[in-house]
Amino acid sequence: MSHVEIVAVGPQDVAVLAAIGRRTFIETFESGNDPEDFADYLEKAFAEAQLLGEIGAVGSHFFFARVDGEVAGYLKLNMDEAQTEKVAGRTLEIERIYVDGAFQGAGVGKALFDFALGIARDEGIEAIWLGVWEDNPKAIRFYERQGFEPFGVHSFTIGKDVQRDIMMRLELERPSAPH
Repeated sequence: MSHVEIVAVGPQDVAVLAAIGRRTFIETFESGNDPEDFADYLEKAFAEAQLLGEIGAVGSHFFFARVDGEVAGYLKLNMDEAQTEKVAGRTLEIERIYVDGAFQGAGVGKALFDFALGIARDEGIEAIWLGVWEDNPKAIRFYERQGFEPFGVHSFTIGKDVQRDIMMRLELERPSAPH
């Protein structure tokens, strides 16, 4: 496993965020989508103005994973009202966790996940949840290995195509009260 450094993303990083976001989304989802719908989605979702709004949103946090100084992936976490769905309990949403294809298998995804887990524990979060495309078995298996379990579904729309995400949840161990 390579040494992975996790750093916060700020407004000054928006161009790099747009580039890695677009590149990893294409690598992951392009083959399963209508080209016109997909291009339109990319244009909107990864526009710098859109991403600046997300970076500045209360409760949303972006992080880069760097390997030897190169951005290898990124993570977006949502807390409180920034979460995309109302989920029971004090929860943290992993809205995006993507790794550049050149760094797949190098421990970058696990490092980003462990980082999110650390934040959740520091914040006293009860559970982490996320949505994963039902047609992405590699990601589903990764989350199952981390202990996530399905608890529902929600829609994710790319153009005219309404897709289904499996919502998965990982319950975190609560520290026991002193005796």
